[in-house]
This record gives sequence, structure tokens and C-alpha cells, in this order.
Amino acid sequence: MCLLSDIVTLRVFSENVTMREEQYHLTQKEIMKLQIITQALDGTLTVRQAAELLSLSERQVKRLKKGVTLEGPSSVIHKNKNRSPAHVLLETTKKKIIALKETKYEKANFSHFTELLAEHEGLVVSRSSIQRLLTEAGIKSPKRHRKRKLHHRRKRKEKAGLLVQIDASPYPWLGEKERYSLHGAIDDATGTVLGLYLSRNECLNGYFEMMRVAITDYGIPVQLYADKHAIFFVPKRKDLSLDEQLAGKVDKLTQFGRAMDELGVRIIPANTPQAKGRIERLWETLQSRLPIELQLAKIDTVEAANAFFPEFLVKFNRQFAVKPLDPDSAFSALDRSINLDYILCIKEERKLDGNHTFSFKGLAYQLNAKNPVAPPRARVSVLYNPKFGVMAAYQGQVYPTISVVATAVKQQPVKPERPKFPPVKPASDHPWYSANSAVFYDQSDSEILEALFNSTLAWR
Repeated sequence: MCLLSDIVTLRVFSENVTMREEQYHLTQKEIMKLQIITQALDGTLTVRQAAELLSLSERQVKRLKKGVTLEGPSSVIHKNKNRSPAHVLLETTKKKIIALKETKYEKANFSHFTELLAEHEGLVVSRSSIQRLLTEAGIKSPKRHRKRKLHHRRKRKEKAGLLVQIDASPYPWLGEKERYSLHGAIDDATGTVLGLYLSRNECLNGYFEMMRVAITDYGIPVQLYADKHAIFFVPKRKDLSLDEQLAGKVDKLTQFGRAMDELGVRIIPANTPQAKGRIERLWETLQSRLPIELQLAKIDTVEAANAFFPEFLVKFNRQFAVKPLDPDSAFSALDRSINLDYILCIKEERKLDGNHTFSFKGLAYQLNAKNPVAPPRARVSVLYNPKFGVMAAYQGQVYPTISVVATAVKQQPVKPERPKFPPVKPASDHPWYSANSAVFYDQSDSEILEALFNSTLAWR
């Protein structure tokens, strides 16, 4: 098939029998089609023969015959010829997209940039068109896919809530050079991000607040998958022997481990980062997208970022979460009688004094109650969290506390030092210097010795 256009000069007869000449730019295929249709009009070829030669239906041949009769040879030309496609990008639109990528959305990868154009600029363009346009303009994506070492891919859990991976990622999330730690939890079965919490460093309170969001919104998971950070596990712990387990001895728990134990959640340690690859992959996605979203929302503080996360997660999970194999959820609802604040906190034991006072973190606190149930000298559980401060619990009752000035310890009187006398050196003829020194008794002392030996007082 030749696609070169030829100029065809045909004589066209109008209704008033006047003759005129018109020129048409036809391809070789269109010339062949016009010749066959002309022969069909002259009666040289039947409609069926013309349809077989053109590989068209008889209905299409009849349509072409009618078009040539009414409109002339131009009817064999495709109507979209020399017409721009409806979805083609205008030059002004191309320049606008390139300008936005180089200025406002410089750090966004191509996929995220496509979403931002539709959400904030009203430009709905396919990702492939964006990639082709920006690549031709010499712009490279800040997130290029590199060849990675292959690892065994673990299958997702069947139900949501069976396994939740938790971790923290230090990164300049607020667009500054200062790095903050983002604590996160992702469900293994669905890829749903259950909660995010930003703090200055990776800390126990960051994980507590992240778990508070996850439990409040979704429920209590069955298991957590975490690295061997000291927040989750006691360093250098030893496995208990069978005898120790039978004796009822248990491993020492961290504050986070104790809180999860109270909720009935088991924590599983991950030996390598690849073992919890689901949340490691999440950090790559968030590091590429979240700083830009925070910048567009004009958020530059930790408090504002934590308030922004619920809205952000709704959109993020709608795009990236998947359906589980089993629609039944393994998350369990928190009992209404349980106050989550009194679990997600630091708990330590202290002993009250006679005034219901105890010491904690170098300060003295007193139970702020008129008639507390806790008697003096009782052992109480001290609860501490930045949200409510310091409280004390005894037999299920939680008491607020007030900070008091610690009573000064009465100093003991200083005893006078005893005078030190110089050591006295024995004489050179002292018996101590004799190697074979012995005590000899006279013959007259034998009666005294015998009396002492036979005395009943000597054996009492």
C-alpha cells in the first residue's frame, strides 16, 4: 500500500450540466478505492464484486457510491485526514506543564505530578503523555526505578488486622534540612496506612500516639511486626528455659511491650529490613509525596502536620489500598470500659509514704483526693503521659496528683573523730618475733587446769 499522496484531476458534472475541474490530494489506496467505486457506478462491477475487491461490506460500498454521487471524489477521503486528534496537547498547554514541573512541582515524580495537575491545576493528562512530554524536554523524574536485588516476596495475610507492620522513618518531612521522625503502621493484608505521627525523634510517645490513632479508627490488631529496637524489645534478652517457663517466669517487657500485652497484641521481631518490606516500601512512597503535599497545604510545624494526616490518609488509602482475600476483619473493637490513655502510657511502681506522697522522675507527687482508698505505705502504679501528666492507680482506681515540695531529709549529727595514736612498735625481744613461741605452765598450775577442765560451767 502506497501512502504517498497524488494530485488527482477529475471532471465533475453538476446538476446544471456544467463541467468543472477540481484537484484532490489522494493516497494510492484512496485512488484505487475511487476507481473501483466509479466502475461500480458505471455498471462495470457489481456491488458484491466491488465489496470483495475493497474488503468491505456491501453496505459500505453502497454508502461510498452514494457519497461519490453527491459529494464527488472527496467522499473517499477519511474525514479525520489532516485533522488534529481531540486529545492532542496544545503548544500552550505543553509549555504550561513544563513550566509547572520546573517551578512549582519540581520535586514531584511523574506519577505524583500527573495527580497534582488534575487536583490543583485542572489539567487532566495521562501519565504516559506527561512522561513523554517531560522526557522530550530533558526533564528526568526524581524517582527513577533502579535495578534491585530480588528477594523472596512474602504473601499478604488473608484478613485485615492479622499482621500490622510498624516503623519510623527520619526524613526532612517539612521541607527543611531538619529531620523529623514519622511513625507509621500499615496493614499487611490491605496495605492500608492505619496511622501516622510526626515527632522530633523516634520515641515511645510517637509510637503510642500512632497506635492510638490506629486502634481508635480500625481496632486492635492481632500481631505487630517491628524491628529489634529497644522501644519494642529488651536488649540482649535471653530465651527462657523450660524450667523457668514452668516456674511462671516471664520475659521482662518494655513500656511499649507492656502496653501491647495489656491489649492482647503480640509483637514479632523482624531480623532484616526486607522482612518488613511492606512498610519500607511505604516510606519510599511517602518520602516522594508527603513533603510536597505538606508544602502545598502550607504546613511547617509538627502539630499542624499531625492534624493534617487524617485527611491525607483518606485520599492515600483510597488510591493505594487493596482488598483482602478474606473480607472478614481480624481487628477487635476496644471495650468501652477501657480507657486507652491509661494503657498507652509509662507505668512504674512506687511506694506511698505516710502522706500519700511518692517520688517520680526526681519530683514528689501527692494523691489529689480527700479520702483515697490507697492506704499509706501502699504500692501504686504511676501513670505518665504528656497528655494527662502524672497519675496514680490503685486497685482499679486512678487518682490525679499534685506536685509537692519534697521534705528535706534530716541530717544526722556529725560524730567527732576519734584521735588517732601513732602505732607502737614492739621491742625486739617481744615474743611475737619468736617463731617457736609457746606458753609453758608450771607444775603448780596443773591443779588449776584440772579443776577448770572438770568444772561443769566450762561446758555450758
